Amino acid sequence: MRTKFKAWAEPYINEHPEVMLDLSNASNLDNLYLEIGSGKGDFLIGMAEKYPDISFIGVERNVTCAGITAKKLVEKEVKNAKLSWIDALELLPMLKEESINTLFLNFSDPWPKKRHVKRRLTSETFLSDYFRTLKNDGKLIFKTDNKDLFDYTLESLNSHNFKIIEVDLNYLGDDDFDMVTEYERKFRELGQPIYKVVVMKNV
Repeated sequence: MRTKFKAWAEPYINEHPEVMLDLSNASNLDNLYLEIGSGKGDFLIGMAEKYPDISFIGVERNVTCAGITAKKLVEKEVKNAKLSWIDALELLPMLKEESINTLFLNFSDPWPKKRHVKRRLTSETFLSDYFRTLKNDGKLIFKTDNKDLFDYTLESLNSHNFKIIEVDLNYLGDDDFDMVTEYERKFRELGQPIYKVVVMKNV
């Protein structure tokens, strides 16, 4: 389900710095609620509207998706969410240790081929940075429709000193601290099960 390229996206992002994360200040950020792979922004904006006292940050490397999210942030006048159009591998090293309260991974690209394993957002490539930047007792919340990616993720998290506190093989969307993403809505309409795992950094 690739998003068709929109030529207006990058100019729009550049015209609206007010909704973009100031990367020059990234190393000073704290108590972050960070979504990696924000897509078209349904989760990011929904959570920001639902919890106006929490500041959310969305990370999206696809320029069209980032542009669509930026447009929604502007039009809805969301004040407690920012977007970063950047690869997470570039952003995470900028963040200081124990600066993330909650990290959301929603319906990440499964990268099913073995040669692409390192690109998975729950591969060792990313887990070390997650562990470094999560606060002690900070949470990583992962949702997917892909059982293979879910099984891979459980194995990866188990081997990385995260404490698993919830595993759900048929998540019904009944957690109050959550919002339905655009992909999740499609998968639920098709009757596909949603898999969810919540882990905590425990040192």
